Amino acid sequence: MVETADLKVTTPSEREVELTRIFTAPRNLVFDALTKPELLRKWYGPAGWTLDVCDIDLKVGGGWRFVVRRPDGKAIGQKGLYREIVPGERIVNTESWEDWDAGECLVTTVLNEENGKTTFRSTILFPSQEVRDTVVKAGLEHSAASSYIKLDQLLVSVVLEQD
Repeated sequence: MVETADLKVTTPSEREVELTRIFTAPRNLVFDALTKPELLRKWYGPAGWTLDVCDIDLKVGGGWRFVVRRPDGKAIGQKGLYREIVPGERIVNTESWEDWDAGECLVTTVLNEENGKTTFRSTILFPSQEVRDTVVKAGLEHSAASSYIKLDQLLVSVVLEQD
């Protein structure tokens, strides 16, 4: 579908989007950056956006809630529940929007490490093709690419601090 910077975005089925990117960091560190509020606040959201609310109850059945704020001041809330957690390897969670009743997505994120690099693969199963297409047309690939550039910069800085 689209490749933006180092992010590959594909649509493996009519209801899915798959985001794939390689980070030069161990997978445990990438996992932490995906699940620890103090790290998420440093990278989550496209350039110019802030993560105002980052609540995480990291356990199966636990919930999460994020509120991002765009540069124009608009707040966007997302929430979900964790269905599966394998520390350092895999997270499966639901996701829905607070201001858009589009239904619930299922997000499966898998981390594979090889030679000090982690392949991040996140597959989003949308409730319908229409919802998937709406999210894609709204700029999913560019927003994700911008966020993952910030994540990469954070990971590099943490890795350098550890050396």
